[in-house]
Amino acid sequence: MRSYPLHFGILVMLGYLLEAVAGAQTQPVQSQSQPPTTQAPAPPASQLSQKPGSQLISLDQAIQMAVTHNHNLLATRTTVQQNEAEEITANLRPDPVLLGDVQFLPIFQPENLSSDYLDNTAQFDLGVSYLFERGKKRQHRVTAARAATAVSRAQASDAERTLEFNVASSFINIELAESTLELANQDLKSFENSVNITEERYKAGQIGYDDFLKMKLQFLQFQMDVSQAKLARAQGLSDLRQLVGYESVGENYDVESSFDYQPLSAGLEDLQAMALKTRPDLQAAQLGVTAANSQFQLQKSIGKRDVTGQISYTHVSALNQIALYGQIQLPIFDRNQGEIKRAGFAITQAQQQQLYTSGQVLTDVRDAYQGWKANDEIVQLYRQGYLDESQKSRDITEYAYRHGAASLLDFLDAERSFRSTQLGYRQAMSSYLLSLEQLRQAVGTRSLR
Repeated sequence: MRSYPLHFGILVMLGYLLEAVAGAQTQPVQSQSQPPTTQAPAPPASQLSQKPGSQLISLDQAIQMAVTHNHNLLATRTTVQQNEAEEITANLRPDPVLLGDVQFLPIFQPENLSSDYLDNTAQFDLGVSYLFERGKKRQHRVTAARAATAVSRAQASDAERTLEFNVASSFINIELAESTLELANQDLKSFENSVNITEERYKAGQIGYDDFLKMKLQFLQFQMDVSQAKLARAQGLSDLRQLVGYESVGENYDVESSFDYQPLSAGLEDLQAMALKTRPDLQAAQLGVTAANSQFQLQKSIGKRDVTGQISYTHVSALNQIALYGQIQLPIFDRNQGEIKRAGFAITQAQQQQLYTSGQVLTDVRDAYQGWKANDEIVQLYRQGYLDESQKSRDITEYAYRHGAASLLDFLDAERSFRSTQLGYRQAMSSYLLSLEQLRQAVGTRSLR
């Protein structure tokens, strides 16, 4: 029966003892009993596998490109321009109406048509009428149109807030894919050395064919990790290019490394107070109440009936006359009472929506803050020792395996644990950065200080 634990302990103690002795010497001499340094330390999560010679863009640059070039956002901003055009329409006065007529022409008796007939018998009328608006309708139309423009402007800002979050999320996903690819490439290269050693041991008859196959299958897993990380990076870069504006960056571009821990010092109450001031959707809801009130005043003014005035010149029977006319509807049945009542309910609706949005803002900030806090705790667990422990465990087990003091299953299990820990840390870092972006989106600003 093999005594793997005993051999393992002896070899590890001997290796560490020789390391200490070698480190104390001025001119260190390499010992054959030292643990081989074939396994390089795992790359930090912030180290990305980037395309050489590519155009690098930072997260801030990507967001600025998206704000400038994203076609959906540009289309949304046209609603502001459309409403500004509505303000011009709302400020227009009614056009005057030109009236004219000719009566008593001898169409069926053309022989009677003469200058005397036209002067003494035919009648000519020429006049101008104008609609005089009452109740300050034009002023209320302009106020309502400006309120609608303000709402659309806040809604466009909210669309920009959502776009910034989508860009940041896509950017972080690319960083995760590139960090994973860097790790997978290093694992693949280092594990290839272990496969070669295992193959030599198999050919020498030291291990069975079954153990050699297990090693090859584990090598296949690393190859699959590389392929999947390459696919995730390619798709992420393609999606980000669409968000920032397909024409704004070239095909050969990459993201600049920033996949690292970002501390946050602001408290929940401070973030909620900041969100109540900066969230554009809340501002849109508040402006919606103002717009509803302006519509109510407009409908009340519409209930005031307008006056039509007319002045006419008439020539009949050699006489020239000036006539003045006035016209106004009698508001007996229709006083626009239905629209006035509807506009009053619209004010209540807008007020309720404002209250709901205000509560939603506070809820979003609280949820995002709790999510950030949970992810921060997970990242700190990795950073406080689990990463180093997984690295040491893998190195010790590999050293023991290469010297015959550990089984292949022990080595593969340590390798899987190391790989799982490293991938878990990168995914935890990605979740942490995404939760930070969700918090920025919930607050409504990228500066959380």
